[in-house]
Amino acid sequence: MDTKVGSIDSCIPASNDIGGSPNCGVSTIESSPTSHSPAVVSPSDATLGRHLARRLVEIGVTDVFSVPGDFNLTLLDHLIAEPRLKLIGCCNELNAGYAADGYARSRGVGACVVTFTVGGLSVLNAIAGAYSENLPVICIVGGPNSNDYGTNRILHHTIGLPDFSQEFRCFQTITCYQAVINNLEDAHELVDTAISTALKESKPVYLSVSCNLPAIPHPTFSRHPVPFSLTPKVSNQMGLEAAVEAAAEFLNKAVKPVMVGGPNMRVAKAMEAFVELADASGYALAVMPSAKGLVPENHPHFIGTYWGAVSTPFCEEIVESADAYVFAGPIFNDYSSVGYSLLLKKEKAIIVQPEGVTVGNGPSFGCVLMKDFLSHLAKRLAHNNTAYKNYHRIYVTEGKPLRDNPKEPLRVNVLFQHIQRLLNGETAVIAETGDSWFNCQKLKLPEGCGYEFQMQYGSIGWSVGATLGYAQAVPEKRVIACIGDGSFQVTGQEVSTMIRMGQKSIIFLINNGGYTIEVEIHDGPYNVIKNWNYTALVDAIHNGEGKCWTAKVRSEEELVEAIEMATEEEEKREGLWFIEAIVHRDDTSRELLEWGSRVSSANSRPPNPQ
Repeated sequence: MDTKVGSIDSCIPASNDIGGSPNCGVSTIESSPTSHSPAVVSPSDATLGRHLARRLVEIGVTDVFSVPGDFNLTLLDHLIAEPRLKLIGCCNELNAGYAADGYARSRGVGACVVTFTVGGLSVLNAIAGAYSENLPVICIVGGPNSNDYGTNRILHHTIGLPDFSQEFRCFQTITCYQAVINNLEDAHELVDTAISTALKESKPVYLSVSCNLPAIPHPTFSRHPVPFSLTPKVSNQMGLEAAVEAAAEFLNKAVKPVMVGGPNMRVAKAMEAFVELADASGYALAVMPSAKGLVPENHPHFIGTYWGAVSTPFCEEIVESADAYVFAGPIFNDYSSVGYSLLLKKEKAIIVQPEGVTVGNGPSFGCVLMKDFLSHLAKRLAHNNTAYKNYHRIYVTEGKPLRDNPKEPLRVNVLFQHIQRLLNGETAVIAETGDSWFNCQKLKLPEGCGYEFQMQYGSIGWSVGATLGYAQAVPEKRVIACIGDGSFQVTGQEVSTMIRMGQKSIIFLINNGGYTIEVEIHDGPYNVIKNWNYTALVDAIHNGEGKCWTAKVRSEEELVEAIEMATEEEEKREGLWFIEAIVHRDDTSRELLEWGSRVSSANSRPPNPQ
């Protein structure tokens, strides 16, 4: 896709220097000329490579995930030369992209650097996942020598054609902006446009830099650049007032309204406004599965995850029996709707997206920002806690898993009881695609505990790289990663980088001998994988360098012993822990069984008659 320009629909001005459409009421933040005097840069630093490094640091990127290749080596030299920037070499490009994804979830923006085509096409899958999750990732590719463009030459790392645009065209559909820098005259503008577009759109961008350009000084890089000054989006005031009026009238007539938060609250930066509305209204408060962690679960009216038939206990009944519901930033796909089986009615719903509101079957209001709408609506609603009282009335505390004998084989529900006890405000949970989705949804997050998973794209193996990136972005938190054996086989080698970077995450490898989530959708021999000695593999990767400990557990007693060592012994608290939990192949959550059957039914629908 091309860079978006100003329009009433998008509420985005054409540039950082003009006001945009008057209907959107865009205001501009300007830099102060006195506070940012253009200091002269030394000649050795006045290069494209150093300029790009400084720009990344300026927007909050202090770690870049990379894989070297002959087309990006000079660029890497100049990134390393920036003292505020750390280059983190990854085992492969896919993992580097996943790490940038995890980093962006915490820092707000991430970056990766790979080489031309063989690297660029390898990182594509990770960048597509970041696009689906609205994450600004700067994907930088070291490109061919600028002299080779237009020469009809065939280069290595290509598919054997003199046209170098294959990689560029692949990135067009999964990034919001693409630029090829093969001359220095417009390099400054292209770098700034790429970075600012990623931040404005909250999507990945693609930036190709010719391999012979990063080291060359240029006058445009001889002074420190003017700091970024992004134009904020603001609501159309008339539209905002009309939307709030319609929604307040709709909700104040309801008997038992509820609120449900969705994943697009993140890109809208509307989490605080959502909680403000919950405080003011008294409504029962739930989240969609992919919004877990965006709303504080210690809120007095929080009732859990709404996921249709696989919701947390008693949440589904309260949401689907409501006579009005506010959905803030929802994504309704086949997974989040449990095979299109949600019992919701459009006429009861107010759907709030980052830049628009729809009230029931009635009017839709564009150019209304979610955070503005929620905040203004909070001042117009009558307090109504009927739905929460109903939840409190029917809620029954969950029981504890049954136990037979000491040393009995470890069960997944017992494992997650102990993971729950690990969580506090200094931890974060990374949940891999699979049964960990469902088990982690039932974890109760203490205040300040982070939570991330990739539901829209659902790429198995994502969590290993994401754990690396997230832990690097927030070193003060200890990441608790829950990963299945099938997913770990895709990307597990990146544990090497975690050890090298001195990270202190705890990885729970749940070994049940196959692709369990696929088994519950459609079983077959292809869902069985070769069993590995996972702890021995990680020990081999560790190879005596850095801090890393492993444990293979088959019972609750062994699990408790491993967790105690990982959390109570001072030396071992500061290193990476890899705990392989061996469980029965058929030990799956109730939610996965239900969800899998419904998704299977949706997948197997016969063709419509012609």
